[in-house]
Amino acid sequence: MPRALFLAAMMMALAPAAQAAPGDEIYLRPGRLVEADGARLNLYCTGAGSPTIVLDAGHQDWAPAWAVIQPRIAAWARVCSFDRPGYGFSPPGPMPRTSERIASELHDALRALAVPGPYVLVGHAFGGYNMRAFAFRYLPEVAGLVLIDPDAGDTAPPDIVARTHDVFIAQAAEIQQCRDALAAHLPSPAALACDQRFFRGFPEPGWSPALNAALAEAVHTRPDLSDAANAELEQLPGDELSLREHRISLGARPVRVITAAQHKPATIVAQAGLLALSSNAKQILATHSPNAYVQFDEPQLVLDAIAEAAGRKAPGP
Repeated sequence: MPRALFLAAMMMALAPAAQAAPGDEIYLRPGRLVEADGARLNLYCTGAGSPTIVLDAGHQDWAPAWAVIQPRIAAWARVCSFDRPGYGFSPPGPMPRTSERIASELHDALRALAVPGPYVLVGHAFGGYNMRAFAFRYLPEVAGLVLIDPDAGDTAPPDIVARTHDVFIAQAAEIQQCRDALAAHLPSPAALACDQRFFRGFPEPGWSPALNAALAEAVHTRPDLSDAANAELEQLPGDELSLREHRISLGARPVRVITAAQHKPATIVAQAGLLALSSNAKQILATHSPNAYVQFDEPQLVLDAIAEAAGRKAPGP
């Protein structure tokens, strides 16, 4: 049996279909690929209405991270997810891969597709850095900000930041080992769990068997995904510094920070530091998400926060 068909059959058996996102086949092929500040970005824009909801995934993730909630947002607003350069269907982009560059590329791509603001920016984990960079740079076009378990190195105490940077160095070395083994067609080091590093591993109950199979196939055959991951990872300390230096008030624009309750207190406090961005800010604890993918585990919580930031009321489940 060909590898792709085997993976599809395996995912069909393991992923509970009742929980899979309806319509996630859109992520099996490119959406709209547009020129954007020297890069080419693949975007999926669905639905209609204003403000536009813009979704950015975490490190080592791309557009399918939003498969559960994008269709539900599209029922009441226009919503765009995208693949950052080097991931999914977006070719590698210009270096360095900073959050400021990512924000500029995204802004150009939205303009190229004639998707005007105002925007409610939604960032998961590392995506929160990019969305904050976007908000600071294009504030008049921003209606609100929703951060889902965001990286918070720009608000954390210096000792925690230093320890986190040590983690970045170790993580980059491990990603490189995984990449080199894959490129050489060698078995990946078992201790590194290389094929479970993208998204939160496979199979993902929030995806259909077809999407699980396609993404697992990509992770098992594309060393360039690791190149994209490390290109972003090596810029994270500079991203944190830039966010601190360019930090501005969002005024009374709504800011919602969704924090996974399983974190250590220091992480919860660091994420709470982002509430200072706005006079209309709120931290929301997600109590049923064991590994910070709140958009999969508690989608209604995320949908309600996005709708609140957009001045709307999200439909129920």
